[in-house]
Amino acid sequence: MDTDNDEDYSEMENSSEPEENVLEDSENVEWSLSSSSEEEEAISTASSEVNDAEQPDVEQWMSKDGKISWTSTPQEIHRRLPASMVIRNIPGPTRFAISRVHNLYSAFELFLHPIEKIVLDMTNLEGSRVFGEQWKSLNITDLHAYIGLLILAGVYKSNGEATGSLWHKECGRPIFRATMSLERFHIISRVLRFDNRETRASRRERDKLAAVRDVWDKWIEILPLMYNPGPQITMDERLVPFRGRCPFRQFMPKKPARYGMKIWAACDAKSSYAYNMQIYTGKPPGGAPERDQGMRVVLQMSEGLQGHNITCDNFFTSYRLGEELLKRKITMLGTIKKTSLSFPERFLI
Repeated sequence: MDTDNDEDYSEMENSSEPEENVLEDSENVEWSLSSSSEEEEAISTASSEVNDAEQPDVEQWMSKDGKISWTSTPQEIHRRLPASMVIRNIPGPTRFAISRVHNLYSAFELFLHPIEKIVLDMTNLEGSRVFGEQWKSLNITDLHAYIGLLILAGVYKSNGEATGSLWHKECGRPIFRATMSLERFHIISRVLRFDNRETRASRRERDKLAAVRDVWDKWIEILPLMYNPGPQITMDERLVPFRGRCPFRQFMPKKPARYGMKIWAACDAKSSYAYNMQIYTGKPPGGAPERDQGMRVVLQMSEGLQGHNITCDNFFTSYRLGEELLKRKITMLGTIKKTSLSFPERFLI
């Protein structure tokens, strides 16, 4: 493994300094919520610039439960946002990524580097256990070739296609046969592992994701290091189709696949880049159902963001979430349930 690259990742993860480029123009960004002391100061400043005689009437409505007072805000007040509500980093690849990507392979390796040692060590351990002395140790080149073929199969939209057809001499694709034999591909697929199988049982008692936990966490740490999301972030759930044995497999009848693993995802609305993700593993063994799950998910996956706007559906949207996000200088746009008690009847359409 390249120790220089390890130091680069360590330096990037430990650095808290923002990038030099800052977005200055805040007038082109629209926001759905405004509160807190800084926002109130901005409102006061903007209001003083408007003639008292021209100010529209301010209306007030009470929430259904009578605990929250909602006030209409004149449109003139939203002309300019305080500097703290503007994203600091220019959207796009980070300086860390740009300085290390020179071609397709370097971009490919940049994402794999933090996890490839775990995959190599655990796969070779499993290969030795299954095949004994006959096992041919997997190296970095073999691992990159194997993962590359998986990606290429996706590019060719080969989901559901037999692997034998990809290696077929007449109707297959030559690059698969040139990379490795079909037998070698099947062997690697059989022993590919992301953890030590011998210790998995004890770890699974407290973590349903024990089989892939180390690799998953390191992968998630990579994502924000490589790309700065734009001002608009979307948060939603995604069902990854899967019908095999899994203690946290979900059934979602409204999804096309219906069965699979549910993943929470926070993505840049413009590029679709995944800034953060979480696998939903259900309630812990013997634990009670989680309350305010949507709020917890949004707050955890928005860590590190500032000046962004989060768009989500009514599973996540709540008054409390809006207040917590504003403390982090983040705004929210979301649908709400008609049964919510935090909003006035006037808001229902």
